[in-house]
Amino acid sequence: MFLEINDLKKAFGESENRVEVLRGINLKIEKGEFCVLLGPSGSGKSTLLNIIGGIDDSDEGYISIDGEKTGEMNEKKLTIYRRKHLGYIFQMYNLIPNLTIRENIEVGAYLSDQPLDIEEMMHTLGIYEHQNKLPNQLSGGQQQRTAIGRALIKNPDILLCDEPTGALDYNTSKEILKLIETVNQKYGNTVIMVTHNDAIRYMADRVVHLRDGMIRKNYRNDKKVPAEELDW
Repeated sequence: MFLEINDLKKAFGESENRVEVLRGINLKIEKGEFCVLLGPSGSGKSTLLNIIGGIDDSDEGYISIDGEKTGEMNEKKLTIYRRKHLGYIFQMYNLIPNLTIRENIEVGAYLSDQPLDIEEMMHTLGIYEHQNKLPNQLSGGQQQRTAIGRALIKNPDILLCDEPTGALDYNTSKEILKLIETVNQKYGNTVIMVTHNDAIRYMADRVVHLRDGMIRKNYRNDKKVPAEELDW
């Protein structure tokens, strides 16, 4: 199994202020799967994503990615691991404002031993003609495409998406979802997406519902719906 999460627990705060955010998460995700994490605010989905991404530590349990347990890595090994294997797409684009679109994507390429072809990547993302512009000269959707390019160019095993369409309008959101779908199919990256948008689950291979820090449902989609056909 490519990604294995075993009895993961996480709490914040002390004594009477202690809040259990994750209460024993067990989950397996296959290589190349598109997995959507759904749940209301406070369900633990973003905390789970952050622990998978090595941004946060768990209190108990472990995460194993391709046989490597992240909890057993020291800080240096974890940094190298994140750099080599993980790509992040956030709701806010976090682009470097004084770098061009091409240069922002190249930042991701420098982190990889085997980066993807940047020309092909920009064509796939539909931003090739904007490559010499600065982020503030682009629309929100174009900036998010650039952020996706920066995450993808290093060819990560896992693409972690935290509400990637949260700041976008309906049409742009669908464009970005189609793009992530294309990327998943073309490059074979495992995609784990946190979202509050219930409609997105129909395009996923695996759907995981969280509530109160526990998995309430975990199932595979027998009949995926293309992003193009989603409606909400």
